[in-house]
Amino acid sequence: MPLCTLHALPYHPDPAHWFERIRHAPGAVLLDSGRPMAERGRFDLLSAWPTQLLEPGAMETGNAFFSRLRGALRSLGNAEAPPDAELPFIGGLLGYISYDFGSRLERLSNVATDDLNLPHARFGVYAWALVNDHQRQTTHLVFHPSLAQTERNRLTTVFETDGQSSEATFSLSSAFTADLKPGEYQDAIECIQQYIQAGDCYQVNFAQRFQAAYIGDPWQAFRLLREACPTPFAGFMTIEQGAIASVSPERFLRVSNRTVETRPIKGTRPRRPDSEGDQAQAYALMASTKDRAENLMIVDLLRNDLGRSCEIGSIQVPELFSLETYPNVHHLVSSVTGKLDPDKDALDLLSGAFPGGSITGAPKIRAMEIIDELEPTRRAIYCGSLLYLDVRGEMDSSIAIRTLLFRKDGVYCWGGGGIVADSAWQAEYQETLDKVSVLLRTLETTLAS
Repeated sequence: MPLCTLHALPYHPDPAHWFERIRHAPGAVLLDSGRPMAERGRFDLLSAWPTQLLEPGAMETGNAFFSRLRGALRSLGNAEAPPDAELPFIGGLLGYISYDFGSRLERLSNVATDDLNLPHARFGVYAWALVNDHQRQTTHLVFHPSLAQTERNRLTTVFETDGQSSEATFSLSSAFTADLKPGEYQDAIECIQQYIQAGDCYQVNFAQRFQAAYIGDPWQAFRLLREACPTPFAGFMTIEQGAIASVSPERFLRVSNRTVETRPIKGTRPRRPDSEGDQAQAYALMASTKDRAENLMIVDLLRNDLGRSCEIGSIQVPELFSLETYPNVHHLVSSVTGKLDPDKDALDLLSGAFPGGSITGAPKIRAMEIIDELEPTRRAIYCGSLLYLDVRGEMDSSIAIRTLLFRKDGVYCWGGGGIVADSAWQAEYQETLDKVSVLLRTLETTLAS
């Protein structure tokens, strides 16, 4: 098996040190673990100049698109990492899947307005990457065997040449406003609860959207957000007419040596400035019967979703109701694991589990139908996924919450939560604000006077 090759660079804990060298290159993408402030992440991954770009065709099904992605991986060629090198990615696919891609995997209605026109998915084929390993405190350029020596030399020069500090700026030109009025939000929650009482569903994740006008470079906005809210599944990628900037705390699906893990978040409390009050919030979340029941519903849903692609008897729940704390909120998090069936791959796993159960509801398909009925606009990147998948089958992916979409006409952000029979709409409304308040406040500090 051909081996990829490595070129060592000085270690820098903030990947922006390296990413700013390629920030304006075609297909520039950064998957950022939020170190040194975020606790869980180990690797940062960045690249640019893909050899191919793939988006689904107008009438193409999700599984047909995934088949094309498999073909793109095969065209790059098999490879392995050098001995003793722990690398998350050695060449393959980097990109995103929008929440609305789910309509290509299941037969769903399309009632909500698609006013942002974001492609349902976009992947590049990348024959190189820069990998930061925060555990070993190393940085390497990773070259797939197919990459020409001239391109390796060019990339080495790019990263060994001192970078120039960016003079780009960012500012909002209007404050964020919600698309829904509180009364409209209340009506939607009451409608969901009527569906629950009728036996249609048990839980529905309902979200509202916020938007503002801006001028300048979205990359600078991401830098501000990362400093204010470092998270282990952050990311930034350029797209046509804008960018995606995510500071997500949530893993969707990881595949490593054919072992699968998902870590659903369900249950939230806002942080408090005083330590005693903050600890009380954490204890209240851990003790909440409602939040634990919501979390357990989604764990059961994900056990079923993983079971479509994993070996019979391999599904386990090693963590249930763990507490994770971020600068703005406490979260209740569980873990579900399994072993991929020998006849399945990571794309089969995605096909059977996308979009994530923690941001749809239960049962999933009916919850998605209700979301489409009651949310006035499509979710676009919100609750989709940023991910990598390499030629070995190694994959990691986020749930794209705490995520902003920058378009030429504005910046968009979403906040949502799981609605159950005993949800109080005022509390749920406040939770949507709690989840995104640090993002909105951070960017609103840039408001032009």
